[in-house]
Amino acid sequence: MHPFTYIRVSDTREALNAGRRGGRYIAGGTTLVDLMRETVERPEALVDISGLPLDEVTVTERGGLRIGALVTMSEAAAHRKVRTLFPVISEALELSASAQLRNMATIGGNIMQRTRCTYFRDVTADCNRREPGSGCAALEGVNRTHAILGTSDACVATHPSDVAVAFAALEAQVRLLGPDGERQVPFADFLLRPGSTPNREQALRKGELITAVEIPALPRPLKSGYLKVRDRQSYEFALTSAAVALHVRGGLIREARVAAGGVGTVPWKLPAVERHLVGERPSDSLWTAAAAKAAEGARPLQHNRFKVELLQRTVERQLRIVGGTK
Repeated sequence: MHPFTYIRVSDTREALNAGRRGGRYIAGGTTLVDLMRETVERPEALVDISGLPLDEVTVTERGGLRIGALVTMSEAAAHRKVRTLFPVISEALELSASAQLRNMATIGGNIMQRTRCTYFRDVTADCNRREPGSGCAALEGVNRTHAILGTSDACVATHPSDVAVAFAALEAQVRLLGPDGERQVPFADFLLRPGSTPNREQALRKGELITAVEIPALPRPLKSGYLKVRDRQSYEFALTSAAVALHVRGGLIREARVAAGGVGTVPWKLPAVERHLVGERPSDSLWTAAAAKAAEGARPLQHNRFKVELLQRTVERQLRIVGGTK
C-alpha cells in the first residue's frame, strides 16, 4: 500500500473542499481499501465522510424513497419502508456480500464499487480500465464471468453491484452535491458504459459527493423482487440476476420495470422485455415470450455464451415469481 493522507471531515463543505483538492471519499471502505492493498488504487488523500448526516431513509412527498448515501446496506435492507414499498431493494441487498460487509458498506459506496474482474485487480495484467491504452486481457483470456451486454473492444468487465440492478429497474435518481451546487442524475446515466474510455466509470464531476439515491413513486399495487444466480449460495457475485417490478390492475400489466445484473458492463435495463409485458395479461406464455427478448444485442465471448440462455431463464423465472404464476 502506498502512503496517503487521511482527512476526517465533519460537514459537507469541508468534504467538498477536500474532494476538490483531489481527495477520495471513503466511508465503510470495503472496496477502496482492498484495492489500495493490491495497489490498484493509489490515492494521495482519503477523505473520511462517515460522520456526515447522510444516513437516513425517508419517504418523499409523492410516496417514493430517499436513501441516504451513508445508510449501510444492512440498515437499508431492514428498513420497514424499504421492505414495504420496494422489496426488490431489500432482496438485492440481502443477497449481496456477507453480513459483516453489509454492516459496514454504504449505499453510496456500493454503487461506486469497481469491477471484480480478475484482470483489473491483477496489476501485472493488461487492463484499459486500470491503465488506459494497455489493452484488455479478458478479451482473449478466461472470460466466463464477463459481460455480454454493453461491452466494447476496450472492456468487457461487469458491474458487481446487486442493489444497483434494483435501482436501474426502478429508474432511480442519484442526488449529488458538488462545488457548483446540487444536481440529480438518472441512475441509467450515472454508471457509464466503457466505450473507448472504460477508466471513466461514473458521471461524477471533480469533488462531487453522492448524498442520496432517490426512488420515484410508482403506481400501486406494485409487486417486486430480485433473483440472483451464482456459482455458490453464499458471498458470490452474480452470473446473472433479474430485478422485476410489476403494476397489475384490472387483470392487465399496466407498468413493468425489469433490469438484469451479472451480464452487463453496467446494470442492464431491459426495455424490450418491459414493452412486451405492458398491456398484457399475466400468463406463462407471456413470461416466456418476454424473457426471450432479454438478451437482445448480446455479444458473448468464448467462455460465457451460456449467459445468453441463463439470462433469459433467470428473467422468465423472476417474472413468474413476481407475476404470481410460478
